[in-house]
Amino acid sequence: MDEIATEIGVSKTVLYRYFADKNDLVHATMQRFIETTLLPRVYGAINLDADEYQLVRAAMTEYVGTVDDDPEVYRFIMSNSAGDKSSLAEFERLFAEVVTAVLVDRAGAKGVRTDGAMLWSYVLVGGIQLATHWWTTTEKAMPRQDVIDYLTMMAWSAIEGVARAGGSPELFTSQPHVLPEIPPPAS
Repeated sequence: MDEIATEIGVSKTVLYRYFADKNDLVHATMQRFIETTLLPRVYGAINLDADEYQLVRAAMTEYVGTVDDDPEVYRFIMSNSAGDKSSLAEFERLFAEVVTAVLVDRAGAKGVRTDGAMLWSYVLVGGIQLATHWWTTTEKAMPRQDVIDYLTMMAWSAIEGVARAGGSPELFTSQPHVLPEIPPPAS
């Protein structure tokens, strides 16, 4: 709290008028960032009138862009969330529910079984969150657009694979799973 008070130019006493402790401050910061910045941008992306691939790409662009636009806030929340796991879990649950609703709506309309939609959503949300966290803490090992491209490729491939199997684990398991041989680029 001393460091935070010094950084924002107020006394620690002023901070304690509004926040009981550091966990309370982290919770308030996380809640504000998620409710006023992250969720509106991602919700805007998934509510576009676009095909499924474009929705996935737009969601990746907004998530990565939001984190990249406010990296200090994101790092503060993530590095201090150990004491406030319930808020982080709530945020993850909220995102997973949104992704689930989109998957059930879009995939269900195409005849894909969606029994596993909640599980798939947690895989997507967790993987994207962890990969973005890695990117923000490794001095941005690659350009923002590359992160968006790779995350989109991975997420879309997963969604497309589920759809190709009709959402059926039995059908998926019965199909051959061989990685294609890609010839090296011509010199």
